[in-house]
Amino acid sequence: MISEMAVILREQLMAVLPDFGQHLGFDGTDIASHSTGRVSRTTGQTSDPDADWGHHETQGVDASTGKAWKKIKRWFGFGLHLIADTQYEIPVAFELTPASVSEQPTLRAMIRDLFSETPALAERCRDFSADRGLDSAETKALLWDAYAIRPLIDTRELWRDEKNDPDYDPSKPITRPLNPERADTIVHTEKGSVHCVCPVTGEQRDLAFQGFEADRNALKYRCPAAAYGLECQGQAQCHQAGGVTPGEYGRVVRIKLDEHDRRIFVPTPHGSPSWQRGYNRRSALERINNRIDRHFGFELHFIRGIAKMTTRVGLAIAVMMAMALGHVQQGRPEQMRSLVQPIPATG
Repeated sequence: MISEMAVILREQLMAVLPDFGQHLGFDGTDIASHSTGRVSRTTGQTSDPDADWGHHETQGVDASTGKAWKKIKRWFGFGLHLIADTQYEIPVAFELTPASVSEQPTLRAMIRDLFSETPALAERCRDFSADRGLDSAETKALLWDAYAIRPLIDTRELWRDEKNDPDYDPSKPITRPLNPERADTIVHTEKGSVHCVCPVTGEQRDLAFQGFEADRNALKYRCPAAAYGLECQGQAQCHQAGGVTPGEYGRVVRIKLDEHDRRIFVPTPHGSPSWQRGYNRRSALERINNRIDRHFGFELHFIRGIAKMTTRVGLAIAVMMAMALGHVQQGRPEQMRSLVQPIPATG
């Protein structure tokens, strides 16, 4: 019944907000069980058999010291997987699982279920954001190939072989040939930025991005010397290596998505202004999760069992959606995320 409520509220929000659902995002958060997770010597089970142990690992590099850091969080309970509108900060769909369940297959199943239940939302959605923990070629290909939705998912740095090279310089990004089968001058990073390496001077330059060609399903780049009026001593050798004879427009490089790594190359290139704007909206999920924890009391509760937890979480999300709908219908869209702000008296 609660799942049906979420579908109805989602459709009603789409009816009153013509751009609701254009920008979607995903995030997961932990919800601890009221159980300690200790196994009883008598029964051989915990006091909440539906829950289990989960862990979340984050790592990075300290900008001030340059030292690598890692943080591992462990909890006993459940994982809340949430899809929300990142423009309005309103939930759209949710799934509750035991804490150990992986987010990546859960996300793909949620995407398929969501757009199967509400096909109009798939037609309306333009982009879908998620953090680097959800980085997956399968997920990015699903969003674009099946629904024409641009994935704005941060890319993990998984390349390791180059770091064992004696000439490896950690201050420079790792690059690999775009076309390894030939001795070309075009290389790319794991984040998807594309460069050319001058065969005479060895200077590396960013190719000029010319946009995404939907009819070719390809990213288009142009020679930086031709695009910006730069002098390039190795232009002739570059053209020869690429097997092209361009005119004054200069060499053009097209990267067809279905011929390259789908995890790295996406319709909106990683780090581009439009990618960054969309990805920044993903912080809406963090604020929604904070409301669930604090305002709805999931930081301190007495709930055990996945059925009870799903019911309570579902009701909290339904309340957020219903409150937003009511505010919009009463002409108070600026209060649609408010759960406590008083409504002015009328009459």
